[in-house]
Amino acid sequence: MNLVSSPGAGKTTLLERTIRDLGQKLPLSVIEGDQQTLNDAQRIEAAGCRVVQINTGTACHLDAAMVARGLQQLDPPLHSVVMIENVGNLVCPALFDLGEHAKVVIVSITEGDDKPIKYPHMFRASTVLILNKIDLLPYVQFDVERCLAYARQVNPNLRIFQLSATRGEGLADWYNWLREQVRTRSLAGPVRGEREA
Repeated sequence: MNLVSSPGAGKTTLLERTIRDLGQKLPLSVIEGDQQTLNDAQRIEAAGCRVVQINTGTACHLDAAMVARGLQQLDPPLHSVVMIENVGNLVCPALFDLGEHAKVVIVSITEGDDKPIKYPHMFRASTVLILNKIDLLPYVQFDVERCLAYARQVNPNLRIFQLSATRGEGLADWYNWLREQVRTRSLAGPVRGEREA
């Protein structure tokens, strides 16, 4: 899974919560992408997950070669989920295929409800939209229905989850979707020449 968002939308917090809630039942590994620092990788490791940090320097996204090197170092077990936390950016990561099963775009309700039409390529390239930080709705001006309408206008096939990674609201649907992806991929088997992870 390739997690993409603006900086501060809650990718790392969602990963930490997912690892803590599912890590005992669903093998998870993480590739962390940032321009600098090990901060997010340290948070993921503290949550109890295997993680590899990739610092991109001046690059604004991860690419397939970086992820391939990260996968070799990570060596994830078969039938596990590899989460890629991409560099915080809604532009460049939309244009790069990392070999992921699904691109998951995360939008925080603190960002503004027009993100899907301001950055349509990202939403068009994504399989899932997570609307995060819904616990803050009483405190910000954000029209959920407008945001979702814009998202469906750009990509009618988006699977949408509304949740709060900090409070736990709506996480059950996200977790059920993840389990279903693992189940269907396991039944299908690996694509020829693909290392299944």
